[in-house]
Amino acid sequence: MTVVLPAPDVLDQESAEWVRTLASPLDSDAAIARLYDLLLRAARFEIHRRRGGFHDDLAYQAADDALTAILAKLDTYRGASRFTTWAYKFVLLEVGVRLRKRAWEGREIPLEGDALETRLRGRTPQGAAEMGEFLTALRDGIRSALTPHQREVLVAITLNDVPIDVLADRLGTTRGALYKTLHDARHKLRAHLAAGGFALEEESE
Repeated sequence: MTVVLPAPDVLDQESAEWVRTLASPLDSDAAIARLYDLLLRAARFEIHRRRGGFHDDLAYQAADDALTAILAKLDTYRGASRFTTWAYKFVLLEVGVRLRKRAWEGREIPLEGDALETRLRGRTPQGAAEMGEFLTALRDGIRSALTPHQREVLVAITLNDVPIDVLADRLGTTRGALYKTLHDARHKLRAHLAAGGFALEEESE
């Protein structure tokens, strides 16, 4: 593994040693084992904190994927925080992914939304008549302006609160692909509404 190390004066001694040993052909096996042990302990603690009890299957999965991501991105570490702090962020992310997936195991993903009024409250035209016209236009846009896949993704994520990593797993795709689909669907929906004289506020994506 070829890793470009940050300047020596940027890293604290412990962080510099982590990067050096993980990147070294001679020392990497031992360093990886030590790092994996830290990640596994962090995963177990975080899962216990969030969910209660111990779920070693989830902890091992989170630690495995976190370690893989850390090694793949080792050359992006620039010393803005201690190496272990940087590494822990990977395992916390993976724990979150695993817990969301576990929470949705065995649950059917709803693909039709009946919560438009709640979701759009505060971002839609005021007044009952105007609201009704807006919702009619919005429903029509979801049905007619979007492709079936765009409609499925938009409804699942924005109306039915399906976590994007859960949906990606069920659909056999990636988070990035779903973000792109969601972006395109929102763009089409805004254009459809604008053509009908309505506007949907921009959201951060």
